[in-house]
Amino acid sequence: MDTLPKWLDTVILNSMRTRARPDSIPAPPRGRGALGNPEHRFTRVENRAVDDGWPREIEDLPPVRTTVTAETAKTIISRNQSPDVPFEQSINPYRGCEHGCVYCFARPSHSYLDLSPGLDFETKLFFKQNALQLLEAELRNPKYECKPIVLGINTDAYQPIERELKITRQLLELLLEYRHPVSILTKGITILRDLDVLGELADRNLLSVSVSLTTMDNELKRTLEPRTASPTGRLKVIRAMADLGLKPGVLVAPVIPQVNDREIESILEAAAEAGAGSAGYVLLRLPHELKTVFREWLETHYPDRAKHVMSLVQQMRGGKEYDSAFGTRMTGTGPFATLIRNRFRVAQRKFGLAADDRFELDTTRFRRPARSGDQLALL
Repeated sequence: MDTLPKWLDTVILNSMRTRARPDSIPAPPRGRGALGNPEHRFTRVENRAVDDGWPREIEDLPPVRTTVTAETAKTIISRNQSPDVPFEQSINPYRGCEHGCVYCFARPSHSYLDLSPGLDFETKLFFKQNALQLLEAELRNPKYECKPIVLGINTDAYQPIERELKITRQLLELLLEYRHPVSILTKGITILRDLDVLGELADRNLLSVSVSLTTMDNELKRTLEPRTASPTGRLKVIRAMADLGLKPGVLVAPVIPQVNDREIESILEAAAEAGAGSAGYVLLRLPHELKTVFREWLETHYPDRAKHVMSLVQQMRGGKEYDSAFGTRMTGTGPFATLIRNRFRVAQRKFGLAADDRFELDTTRFRRPARSGDQLALL
């Protein structure tokens, strides 16, 4: 791809003015999740705010831009060895995500690019320009073993830039040609653009789709996950997947104590009415720098309960803000975690939702279509 669409390099936000806050917490940029760019764990330079005595009643903030950079990847399929994740293979066409979900566990991965997990993660985006070629090379390798591939685990494969770049669609078209099973997890409504390809995959039992639905509250969604589809839009996606003959899943993720945990039952009820067939949940995870990003968001939007929320998080993580131990990192431990787990199971039964089984797909249809030069390769 030689050039990017012009809109990708335009100013996303106009310059904004903000009054200095007495608690020194910056006002959130409109349409973004993170409040700023905290330093990452590999940084060699530390920045600190210093009061220089000049008045700061009003200050101009520079516009926050989205930039998109092409990168040439070396590999395309990631192999998973975690025992508490129900898939073995995944593809992430993008690095960084403009959805801006403040809780995203993938934010710390931007540190490996020497970028901040804060605003950088949602404004400095990368796409794998050779994704299609790499995937076909993998699938044509005689040693390749067909197992479902999951799209959208680290960053959403249907984030806004997919509308123009169409990397995800290209991958789906190739997987269809190879009769390869694929699972999708998304909170983006752009998936509706690809109903033609998805329908053909579904007809062959090669597709499962789950929709991440964090809240039914539009105001909470606006700050928690600002550039994702609305709750109504995501229910529309569930209905569309059900119309394809699928039993789409709903993933309540993350469950945040005293922020959205009260909505567990209402989310599952709405999803079931829209046609969901299964449901799962994930407790809030705060690895590495994500602790800082989330704390800033919490103290800005919920100052009255910030300490209480973090206290409950620590109670469910063995006294820490995060515990990465397999088996409990997704659901936590302790009385409050048990309460959430029990409530979720009761609601599942009440609304007729099965456990999350989106990866049970047909791998027997896999084939390698003929390509020019195949016979020469045998000589």
